[in-house]
Amino acid sequence: MIKMKRFGKIILSLAAAGLVISMAGCHGKTAGSDFKIPETFDESRDYEIVFWAKNDTNQTQTQIYEKCVADFEALYPNIHVSMKLYNDYSVIYNDVITNIATDTTPNVCITYPDHIATYMTGDGEIVFLEDLIDDPKYGLAGSELRFDGPSSDEIVPKYLDELMLGDHLMGLPFMRSSEALYINKTYVEAMGYEIPDVPTWDWVWEVSEAALAQNPDGTYAVNGQDVMIPFIYKSTDNMLITMLRQRDAGYSDDMGNILIFNETTGSILKEIASHGKTKAFSTFKISSYPGNFMNAGQCILAVDSTAGATWIGSNAPLSDIHDNKKVEFETVVRPVPQYDPSNVRMISQGPSVCIFNKDDEQEVLASWLFTQFLLTNEVQESYSETEGYVPVTLKAQNDPAYLEYLSLGGSDNGLHYSVKIDCVNMVLGNIDNTFITPVFNGSTSLRNAAGQMVENCVKTVRRKGTVDDAYLEQMYTEVSQMYRLGEQRGTVGSRDLGPLPRTSVILLSCIAIAWICMGIYVIRDRFASKKRG
Repeated sequence: MIKMKRFGKIILSLAAAGLVISMAGCHGKTAGSDFKIPETFDESRDYEIVFWAKNDTNQTQTQIYEKCVADFEALYPNIHVSMKLYNDYSVIYNDVITNIATDTTPNVCITYPDHIATYMTGDGEIVFLEDLIDDPKYGLAGSELRFDGPSSDEIVPKYLDELMLGDHLMGLPFMRSSEALYINKTYVEAMGYEIPDVPTWDWVWEVSEAALAQNPDGTYAVNGQDVMIPFIYKSTDNMLITMLRQRDAGYSDDMGNILIFNETTGSILKEIASHGKTKAFSTFKISSYPGNFMNAGQCILAVDSTAGATWIGSNAPLSDIHDNKKVEFETVVRPVPQYDPSNVRMISQGPSVCIFNKDDEQEVLASWLFTQFLLTNEVQESYSETEGYVPVTLKAQNDPAYLEYLSLGGSDNGLHYSVKIDCVNMVLGNIDNTFITPVFNGSTSLRNAAGQMVENCVKTVRRKGTVDDAYLEQMYTEVSQMYRLGEQRGTVGSRDLGPLPRTSVILLSCIAIAWICMGIYVIRDRFASKKRG
């Protein structure tokens, strides 16, 4: 009888455990933490904070980060910053996701807003900053800070808004960039074309197709070489996203509804495929980095991040190809191609900074102090000067030292490399024309899916396949499954949530096992009662 009672308790415990596991898995911690800032910073203690950042394999950026840490530690000797540098944001993203599971996230992390939205669904809580930025003592430009940081109204409002998720501020912007159309002016004008202030897609496609003209010996007329890839787009996810925004077509909404599988998407993909078929257009994944082809005179139009400006052009200081492969040409910078040149739309991108919550509120405050230090003029301006980034603060943008730096564009091929500064000026002049995509858990997967569709279409036509309605319908299904988008096309806003989460499977399994065990318990109890009778 005692054994039977123990068996019954085990069954009840198993069922309860299943409920606990499922509730923890379905809800987890809250999406973020409404961290309450301490009244004072305890300077009697030492703090170790971990900072993860990206440096684009640029040694100058590494030195800027190292100086930033050293300068901060000189102001706060009791705060020790341990820095880990990456050369790929996707690796940072994957490492954070992995470390969330082991509760070993960094304190401060440079990342992207859609990545932060995913971090917020795990156990590694992101600290919400909307109350912190206005704290009179330790907020932006607070009275207790030991450095001259920006106030909240000195951060570009549009960039701050990009980090808002509902009523919560997920992080702070660190740097901003956009995309630019890099043009080999020498070759394009030699072909008889004038370069408009705002190129259209029609202009880009026409010039690209014309660049395929060949000499009798099979070389290309525009460059006299055996290789010519007229137009390369570095980021195909940005390509499709931007084209959809320019056409006011669906991509996703703030609720996370997937809207990308629509008629306009199909027409855009067919258009891209038609130029992929002639080989007037290619992508980074298919051909490699556009700057290398452009510097070798084998590409005349390239869309890449403005942050990549120092790699593009005959005199690019960070060019990846050998000098004997370079050709001389003049590089001009324009906004990405538009459908309507009177209504410019270009994507806003660039790194942001988030803070992970920890059990020690003083440690979080130390992280918050360091995060603010990243927005000081010296850090903002020096980092911006490494590549085509734009400072995110009006304080830095309007600093006389920074304005002088911009005014010296073209005076040398190093710090004042003309293409880089042209990119910065182009972004500064189009801040109001930039846009971001909605941020939600899964927005990273949707972005990857957008790029995958462009890549698929171009690869298909290069292999003599056809991109028609039937092909697109099949591809939509495959991409939706691959990236677990769960969209039921044709019903906007209606979403198939896909397979059950692992924790839900655990719950249902535990309940099923519990019912089976309870059934066994009842049968055994009745059998034992009969024996006793």
